[in-house]
Amino acid sequence: MTQETVAGGANSVLAGARGAAPEFAVRFTGALLAVAVAAVHVADQGGMTAMASPAWIGWGYRLVEIGGIVTALMLLLPAPSRPGPVRIGPFPLGPAWLGPASLGWAAGVLLGAGPFTGYIASRSVGVPGDPGDVGNWGYWVGTVSLLVEAALILLSVGMLLAARQHALAGRPRR
Repeated sequence: MTQETVAGGANSVLAGARGAAPEFAVRFTGALLAVAVAAVHVADQGGMTAMASPAWIGWGYRLVEIGGIVTALMLLLPAPSRPGPVRIGPFPLGPAWLGPASLGWAAGVLLGAGPFTGYIASRSVGVPGDPGDVGNWGYWVGTVSLLVEAALILLSVGMLLAARQHALAGRPRR
């Protein structure tokens, strides 16, 4: 066995390891952003045992907090490598590029977009039961929340578009 063959074999192993590391790093970053969204909402609500008023906003916060943890787990847990859409029995859910690995990113888009939209609505036109926040753009927790949610949305949309492009590139042309 020559030195070139040994070096070439080692390089291919290292190249495979390098390919896995960035993918996990991106998923880990997405998971951290999802947990940050949940944490900001816990802090804004006054802790784990507090409930924001009115009650529908408090329950919305709870959904965001639980959704943040579920999204983080979806991004961190290894997804099946089976290509194609997620299925319930014989019924596919979504397009072919929305496979199991993309569900965490889709959840990330929803997790970021929901509270982002709610914050903008509560500060601009107001929401039922909470007219006091109209015009309150200087709230620092809200600003942090917007930044974290925007980062999660951008990362998630980018990963979904990359998954779609990858799936379309592998499909035979007609």
